[in-house]
Parts: sequence; structure tokens; C-alpha cells
Amino acid sequence: MATLLQINSSIFGGQGVSTTLADRFVSHWQAANPNGQIIRRDVAAEPLPHLDSATVAALMTPAGQRTPAQAERVTLADTLIDEIQRADVLVIGAPMYNFTIPSQLKSWFDYIARARVTFRYTEHGPEGLLTGKKAYVFATRGSVYGEAPADGVTTYVRQMLAFLGIVDVEFIYADGLNMGDEPRTAAIAGAEQAIAALTAA
Repeated sequence: MATLLQINSSIFGGQGVSTTLADRFVSHWQAANPNGQIIRRDVAAEPLPHLDSATVAALMTPAGQRTPAQAERVTLADTLIDEIQRADVLVIGAPMYNFTIPSQLKSWFDYIARARVTFRYTEHGPEGLLTGKKAYVFATRGSVYGEAPADGVTTYVRQMLAFLGIVDVEFIYADGLNMGDEPRTAAIAGAEQAIAALTAA
């Protein structure tokens, strides 16, 4: 049974274009995989605590020596990692805020990047351990960026996923959302056409 993990990060919730497009893709996926399991996590609606020294200390403390507060921090981190480990397909809604991803989505990446669990260091450099997964990233932006240098979303997300071992990544863009009604409508229609093409098989 296939499992899909959907990560939404728009501060506008279900009204956010990245969430709307990701939801549309997931609906198509669910129709094609009626027995599939879907795990949904909205890191904007339920923000994760920013990674801090207390969390790192909790992760480094042996299980039997952790305080209740440390155990709670580790449980959250373990849950997030378990979700992505179980997933065959990853769907990320990634709106651009000030040239990069939302801080809430950055926190999610911080929690799932754990040495010896989702990646490891080798004599040849870091090696991702979350292999064999397919990722779809719905990148929405107010202006037009494509994959230009000012686009801090594509580079970062692609690099982080590759670092974790996820190299089969498809980006679906909706650019120019704040440039007027016509560009916005065209951008959303273009993204929806991309979704239809990706889910046609």
C-alpha cells in the first residue's frame, strides 16, 4: 500500500495557492490509489518549535536519562521522521516569502535532518538515507522567478531533499500571483495543467 505525505506551509491555510494546488494533486493521487494512505501535516496551522539547543540536547541524551520535557521534544522529532520514512510520495506546498520558504517549513526540514537516521556522514561525504521516494513541490510566488538566482525556494528545497536522499523531485510553479488578476489566473491554470499531465498516467 502506497503512502503519501503532504506538507503544507502557507500562512493562508486552505486559501493559499500552494495548498490549493497540493490538495488538487493529492486528490488525483488518491483517486488513482484508492487503497493508499495519506498523512497530512500543516506546519503553518500547527507550527513546529524552532530548533534550539534544548532540543539538540534532548536528542543527544540517552533515552533513559531524558527529563519529561526532553522526552516530549524527542517524541515530536521522532514522529516527523517516522512520517517521512513511511512515505513513498512526498508533496510539499512551498510558497515564497521574502525570496525563500516559510520559516515553518524550514523548521520541518531542521527536525527531519538527523544524523544516522535520515542521513549519515561517510568518507565520501554525507549520504541521504531516505531513498526511493518521489517528491512533488508546489512553489508559488508573487512575482516571476522561474529558477532565477533570486529564487531561494528551488535551490534550498532541492538541496535539502537531495541531502536526505530524495533526488526524484518535480517542481510545479505558479509565478506572478500578485501581478494582477490575469497573470494570477494564468499561473494557476498553468500549474493545474501540469498537475493533470503528472497524474494522467
